[in-house]
Amino acid sequence: MVVFIRKRRKIPVRASDIMITEVVTVKPDDPVTRAAKLMVENLIGSVLVVDDEGRLRGIVTERDIVYVVSEAWDPTKHRVWEIMTENPIVVRPDDDLLTVVRKMSETNVRHLPVVDEKGAPVGIISFRDVLDFLMSVLGLALGMALER
Repeated sequence: MVVFIRKRRKIPVRASDIMITEVVTVKPDDPVTRAAKLMVENLIGSVLVVDDEGRLRGIVTERDIVYVVSEAWDPTKHRVWEIMTENPIVVRPDDDLLTVVRKMSETNVRHLPVVDEKGAPVGIISFRDVLDFLMSVLGLALGMALER
């Protein structure tokens, strides 16, 4: 009888390893146009809504902007607080990658703010960030396999 033993190694990939730290924020009373312009200027799909103390209060995504357009709202007159998702699902910097992916999958979101212990955003992870990381790992694994 032949027994194959596979080595299992944990690679401690944390939210802080793949998050984007240049967080783009708006205030609840900012006009919707400000949020939309920031998304276009920064080539991003969401902005975080923070209060005067810098704590996360919500998130505005491309889907929210589409809602404004579909309802024929004037984005110069409507405010971010009217369309933001309040108390968004978040992760902590030390959360592992599996936790991040599970939260995205279970809640059907594509953007997860990363917050510190005070509730202030320190980063954001998009589904694209997760995919880019996984593609890099896959590329390394394939490269190592081809070298053998």
